[in-house]
Amino acid sequence: MAMTLITTNEPSGAANSSFTSSIDNTYKLYIFKFYDVNPATDDVSYTFNGSDDASSWSYDIIKTTTFFNGGYHAENDSNAGQNYSAGSDIAQGTGYQPISTGVGNDADSSVAGTLWLFNPSNTTYVKHFYTRANNYSEANGSYDSFAAGYFNTTAAITAIDFKMTSGNMDGTIKMYGVG
Repeated sequence: MAMTLITTNEPSGAANSSFTSSIDNTYKLYIFKFYDVNPATDDVSYTFNGSDDASSWSYDIIKTTTFFNGGYHAENDSNAGQNYSAGSDIAQGTGYQPISTGVGNDADSSVAGTLWLFNPSNTTYVKHFYTRANNYSEANGSYDSFAAGYFNTTAAITAIDFKMTSGNMDGTIKMYGVG
């Protein structure tokens, strides 16, 4: 299967980065890759949400998700391990789903990773997704994060929005179609 680059967003000092076109029935899999996304605010989460409303882009789709840090390791070797983060799960809620937590805002801090969105134009089934990301944290360490779940709607997902839980961000986000 070939990946086709559809569009690139390069937020600079932006509150969010939205993909509001080209998520349609052309592909059954859309992949978003984000590179060196750096927040203006320290110790924030990088998040996303979806919309099924092309007229107002209200990012409020009900979803059920889970989130965990697959591994973390402090730069000074003082702390390492893995943890489940129940506070980053969503149970039939409409909030933004964390992709990565504790992202630092130092010049060398950022988050990078991938979001996979499956069959967003299908109007029969819910829409599944999963993410994997790595960030350099506010605590000066590496965090490997995973999130997965589904948008609990049979309406087509027509837009995806990325943002930090607080403040602006810089970075590069690319949207690909696979098929």
